[in-house]
Amino acid sequence: MSNAILITGSNGQLGTVLRTSLQQKYGKDKVIASDLRPPPNYDGIFETLDATNEEDLAAIIKKYGVREIYHLAAILSANGEKNPLASWNVNMMAFLNVLETSRLNGVEKIFYPSSIAVFGESAALESTPNDTFLDPLTAYGISKSAGEMWANYYFHKYDLDVRSLRYPGVIGYQSIPGGGTTDYAVEIYHSAVKEEAFNCFLKEDETLPMIFMEDAIRATIELMEVPKEKIKIRTSYNLAGASFSPAEVAASIKEIYPKFEIIYAPDHRQEIAAKWPNSIDDSAARNDWGWQAEYDLKKMTATMIEKLRR
Repeated sequence: MSNAILITGSNGQLGTVLRTSLQQKYGKDKVIASDLRPPPNYDGIFETLDATNEEDLAAIIKKYGVREIYHLAAILSANGEKNPLASWNVNMMAFLNVLETSRLNGVEKIFYPSSIAVFGESAALESTPNDTFLDPLTAYGISKSAGEMWANYYFHKYDLDVRSLRYPGVIGYQSIPGGGTTDYAVEIYHSAVKEEAFNCFLKEDETLPMIFMEDAIRATIELMEVPKEKIKIRTSYNLAGASFSPAEVAASIKEIYPKFEIIYAPDHRQEIAAKWPNSIDDSAARNDWGWQAEYDLKKMTATMIEKLRR
């Protein structure tokens, strides 16, 4: 095998959808999924991998002739605050391992997922620009902002083609959320379809940027496919879908389930969300490589409920 694509952390919310999309586009024999344990009933090539293990990563790259890596392995924001040092070690050391092992073994292109968690109190809350100052206040955000700097470094120092997106909250029906601050916007739909009341851990008016899974996956693959010379930003591109609050999501659900009930019980995740932007300026992505979101809140709600009902 040659010119294979490796996905680390492929069992996560994004990875479970990305691996299928890449299989459909490039063929099952070209996509190598990996994580700490194999997924049940997975139809494709899978390798058990701890992304912090240099020898195991190098062995997989050599075995399959890997030329592209989508590095998704990470501990997310809310879970990261439970153990900040573990979050740093996993998120930072795994990425450094991917960068260095790729440099030494002929990997040509890497995707690195960053996040709106890189923004802190210095960033404008509305239409946060791509080039604003980064002062994150979570272990996850600190690791992601440091990762952006390493991505930029490896591109300029070694000409390693690292590309990155700053994801907002990702909403999808394909898997269970993995411990992020924006996860309410997935969990709320599960409660609605079960016709159960939903306990929301954010305030009713806490507006956050979100993106539907299909848009997030499409943006990821589009970014990786555009010619190298079109990538002008080597830290990370802002990515936007739609911004809304829990109250607005609940209102859109009530158009389908009029009796839907939401109960607001803000916890420690509200403190994280309050420091993140309300909306994102992704004009750099639109100008450089033609990004355009397709899903607004109404379309997200209709699709989530339709899919979850099935």
